[in-house]
Amino acid sequence: MTLPEAVQPASTEDPAGWQRLDPRMLLVDPVRTLGRFAVPILVAFVGVGSANTGLGLGMLPVFVGVALLVGMLPWLTTHYRMTATQLQVRRGLLQRTTLTAPLDRIRSVDLEASLLRRLLSVTKVQIGTGVDDKRISLDALSVAKAHELRHFLLVASGAEAAQGTSAEPVSSVPTPDEQELARIDWSWLRFAPFSLSRLVIVAGAIGALSQFADQIPLGDVVASAWREVSGQSLILVIVVATVVLVVGWVIVAVGGYVVQWWDMRLTRGHGQLRLTAGLFTTRATSVEERRLRGIELVEPALLRMVRGAELNALATGVGSGGVIKLLPPCPRPVSLQVGHDILATPEPLTVRLLQHGLAARRRCHVRAQRLTLVVALAVVTASVVLDWSAWVAVVVVPIVAAGCAVSAELRYGQLGHQLTADHLVSGTGALERRRTALERDGIIGWVVAQTWFQRRVGLATLVATTAAGPERVLIHDVPLDRALEIAEAATPGLLTPFLE
Repeated sequence: MTLPEAVQPASTEDPAGWQRLDPRMLLVDPVRTLGRFAVPILVAFVGVGSANTGLGLGMLPVFVGVALLVGMLPWLTTHYRMTATQLQVRRGLLQRTTLTAPLDRIRSVDLEASLLRRLLSVTKVQIGTGVDDKRISLDALSVAKAHELRHFLLVASGAEAAQGTSAEPVSSVPTPDEQELARIDWSWLRFAPFSLSRLVIVAGAIGALSQFADQIPLGDVVASAWREVSGQSLILVIVVATVVLVVGWVIVAVGGYVVQWWDMRLTRGHGQLRLTAGLFTTRATSVEERRLRGIELVEPALLRMVRGAELNALATGVGSGGVIKLLPPCPRPVSLQVGHDILATPEPLTVRLLQHGLAARRRCHVRAQRLTLVVALAVVTASVVLDWSAWVAVVVVPIVAAGCAVSAELRYGQLGHQLTADHLVSGTGALERRRTALERDGIIGWVVAQTWFQRRVGLATLVATTAAGPERVLIHDVPLDRALEIAEAATPGLLTPFLE
């Protein structure tokens, strides 16, 4: 295959054809490294300065110089080249490594441009080969070269037909031959506070700040304000704390939503789904439709309260674990419509699921009441050791038991399965409902698992194994004879030798 001009060696000085990344990377990586070193530099500066050694300000240029030098190393030590059959990337200073990817094994080529990269007209290229979650990264190429490299690699891997090359910058505007499936609607911001996906980030940030909060003068201000509030009545403290937490969470959730999903577009064209989004960092993620194996509709409890949902795609060789988030938290009808468009049929996401019978229902209740047993033991122990009133157990245990019973009913109401002409559909979850539609052609095997408790009541967990997404779709607590019928009907002939 003839290499296009944009990905051929820029000069003939290196007869082996190795190329460097774009020189503008020397402005990107040092700034990024300074950002990563910002917290350690601040902690060291404050700590050394507080010791009255006179070294605090004097050490600052040293730290900055080391960060800049570390940021220059990737450009100095990274080379790449294209051959007729392979992409090769060589890295390392003391220990040199060479990554090799056969062109016919490349599954995805995604482009990512942070705000600084966009200002410098360079793009990060991430190349997926379908091996675990590892990707080959070229941290900075010019926009034109990145797009031509992406097109060439996808053509070489058979991902799209050769249709000429394009040097257009990273853009979310669909071309005339692309179908737009969805675009961001800022009325969807109302769903942001009802998604708890950023709660882990907030907790991590609070934990990091708490490590050196004593060194920051702002900590004294916060502590003084808290002492003033805590000196008031308990009700006032609870109200103030609740308002602060709610307002803070809304700001964080909405701000994160805007940053992540700014100018989001989901388009279909050339046999691919293409998702672009991002305010400070623009990401363009592509997945071949022939590698798409299913759709997952996710409805967390809080989002269900406002009729919201999320939509994921299950694919082979791309994304994080083969799962690509196609839509942010948005109205459930929008998620359903996009899912229908991708699957080319509304049936998998709307079909009524077959429930698993009274034995599965009883098992849902038995499993849910384990929490009641734990709470009852804890309350009885506290009554004996701490001399609590017996009325605590009389009030708390029935409330917990009732809550667990409601949870069990919700779980059983979502538990089920269905076979359509082309898909295996599975429903799971109580607080977070998930409906997974997996292509029957994407099923590569079956596992029938039974715990000791399931064997006693004739139930089993049926696992459809696949190369996409988390590599398995589970149907919980299905009667054993029906589990075998489902597997045989979904993949005729695959289980025949075992059934005989």
